[in-house]
Amino acid sequence: MDLRLPTPAGELTRAEQKILDYINTNTDAFLFSSIGQLAQRLEISNATVSRFARHVGCRDFKALKSMVLEQSPGPAVKLTATLGQGERFSPQAWLERQRAYLETTIQQLSSEEFERAVEALCSARRVFLHGKNASSSMAQLLYFRLRRLGLQVSLLPSGGSELLEGLAQAAEGDLVVLFSFSKLSREGRILLDHSRSAGYRTLAFVGRTCLPAEEWADISLFAYRGTEKEYHSMAAPAALLDALAVAVAERLGTEGTERLQSLHQMKKDYFPDG
Repeated sequence: MDLRLPTPAGELTRAEQKILDYINTNTDAFLFSSIGQLAQRLEISNATVSRFARHVGCRDFKALKSMVLEQSPGPAVKLTATLGQGERFSPQAWLERQRAYLETTIQQLSSEEFERAVEALCSARRVFLHGKNASSSMAQLLYFRLRRLGLQVSLLPSGGSELLEGLAQAAEGDLVVLFSFSKLSREGRILLDHSRSAGYRTLAFVGRTCLPAEEWADISLFAYRGTEKEYHSMAAPAALLDALAVAVAERLGTEGTERLQSLHQMKKDYFPDG
């Protein structure tokens, strides 16, 4: 990163410049360091670090970290911001926060849009799933759920020419599912853009309620994952996916349950020991 300081870099001492260089080149490590750890790593005193913090307009080392957090993107920043909300990490407090995320998701959930998603999955000739980075886990989960119900479902490669080779198979009557929680990726834009010429429908899981027109899918389902600078949880998206899978199973009726029963019997026949 390139930390913006109220004090010009030319007015920093050599030791202070050393601290600034470390912050710019090792931002994540800095955010997880105590003042003593940073001083030891740079072979300077704790007092030097404290003077640097005050020199650049911060009350203390904690305020310096806050300033770096404000200017820094990335997952480590989000994790640090989340951990910094209490004295120590509490699993109970974390799970309470997930409950709040689920409540927000429930409040924003459109029953009509959810029903459209169920209908699209059940009526699609084939379902193609695309997830990138952390969202790939959601694509895998939905793939597992839908395949057990007997749907013709495929995972698209995350990117590159392999994505295009997989997407070239999607056509009218198919459904392409994508995950776009924070911002629409380059691959996501390709999926939406190609639907106009190929004729397939699109279903997007999103983390924003207001989207520009060029990011609209045919169907959108909202799942809340936290504020922009929080560690983004997958609790609400996973719960929403499971709700969708259960609703699809209900819509399929005996077709879905018979498929599950057949699979269960095969497991008993071929893997009796589990």
